[in-house]
Amino acid sequence: MTSEEAGSKAPLWASLTATFFGIGHLHPGPGTWGSAATVLSWWALTHWIPLNLQLWAAIAIVVLVVLIGIPASTQVSRAFAAKDPQFVVIDEVAGQLIALIATPVTWKSLLAGFILFRGFDIIKPPPVRQLERLPEGSGIVLDDVGAGFYALAIMQLLLHFGLLPR
Repeated sequence: MTSEEAGSKAPLWASLTATFFGIGHLHPGPGTWGSAATVLSWWALTHWIPLNLQLWAAIAIVVLVVLIGIPASTQVSRAFAAKDPQFVVIDEVAGQLIALIATPVTWKSLLAGFILFRGFDIIKPPPVRQLERLPEGSGIVLDDVGAGFYALAIMQLLLHFGLLPR
């Protein structure tokens, strides 16, 4: 079976969601492209979200991405008979957004959040690596959620100690 035949078995909504509207098909490093697209999308969205609602909007979007991303990732991974296909980047979307929660939308903060999340996503410190062992879409998405929380913690420390401007 070719990858196109396998992919056609995944519902369109799942393929579009799991690849973040095709971003996951960019090379090299689809996960990095997914994170970069998320940072740029968040930056653009914040222009229409009042400052006092940005925290709650970020949290709501993360919850929505995780709730939709897990079943989408499950559908796509089943269609391709792969545990964690590289082109599935909805997990990077969730983790990257977590890293940016309660963070000012400045180029320095966005860049720091991007670098921190990508670093934790690649290194996968405990217990993040263990989350990969969860079944199907849960394992695909929740390890990046864990990496996002690591990045969020460091971001908040950087902000607290004035190493990033508020």
